[in-house]
Amino acid sequence: MKTKDSVSKQFLEVQKLIRLARLKINLSVNTSLIELYWQIGAYVHQKLKDSVWGKSVVAELSDFIRKSEPDIKGFSAQNIWRMRQFYEIYNKNEKLSALLREISWTNNMLILSKAKSNAEREFYLRLASREAYSSRELERQIDSGLYERTINSGKNLSAVLREVHPMAEQGLRDSYMLDFLSLPRHHSEKDFRKAIILNMKEFILEFGKDFAFVGEEYRLQVGNKDFYVDLLFYHRELQCLVAFDLKITDFKPEYMGKMEFYLEALDNDVKKVHEKPSVGIILCKNHDSMVVQYALNRTVSPAMIAKYETGLPDRRLLERKLDEFYSLEEPKLEYKSE
Repeated sequence: MKTKDSVSKQFLEVQKLIRLARLKINLSVNTSLIELYWQIGAYVHQKLKDSVWGKSVVAELSDFIRKSEPDIKGFSAQNIWRMRQFYEIYNKNEKLSALLREISWTNNMLILSKAKSNAEREFYLRLASREAYSSRELERQIDSGLYERTINSGKNLSAVLREVHPMAEQGLRDSYMLDFLSLPRHHSEKDFRKAIILNMKEFILEFGKDFAFVGEEYRLQVGNKDFYVDLLFYHRELQCLVAFDLKITDFKPEYMGKMEFYLEALDNDVKKVHEKPSVGIILCKNHDSMVVQYALNRTVSPAMIAKYETGLPDRRLLERKLDEFYSLEEPKLEYKSE
């Protein structure tokens, strides 16, 4: 005899099938739409290149579509020019032309209009696809200079973290933009933690959607004493617990010892058998690169040191640093700045 709970579970399984099918349909529709815009862009490009059409013909084409297909939107003269630009930028790059079909047209246009090189376009295409960003979320990341900050930053990960979690280097950065916290100029670590809790959605969007929140001031009992991890998350891609130690000062070497203790306690008393070793992130206001290097060289824990900013960076300064990076590293890059 079936219980009410077993029937409910079966209903949820059917609901899951429906949602998966809906997702596949939406992905299929998006791919078809991008393919259509690609083909139109290629067609217009060739007609203009062969001097079969003059520029005024694009406006005439837009009027024709509007009158003959009144129910179809999105074919203004401006959008058709964008389709042509879309094709011209990506048609000789097979790697990027495959990626762009994985995200929405709106996100493609954001990347097309704001990114300045193939390397930057690839960065945001991969990011938007991996994190399933809405256009608002993607625009925030672009406007905050995420690409420039990532290129200009180091990877302050311990050797153990790289070994145990090879994907960590791709998914974790050493600099995060937390302008959405609206922290006062003078704030405590408690203020910092509470602001994150109140803005958890934005915090996870900044760090990555694979983060799942577990607890605030997570209690660890070791011997007869209690210790508290500021924030504890689970990372789906890395399949491990991630402990955050929040600091409103520059990084200090003694912070690493505290994190190593937390990770040992988590792995011994909290981690499940099928999970991988826990990771520690020490999030500081700033850090001295040499101090960080020394601390990471000696640690035997999978840990990293990151800094946070509470105001949008100066894009011009980031771009100057990026230009310096390209001038030094250009021979090693697959794509050159345009």
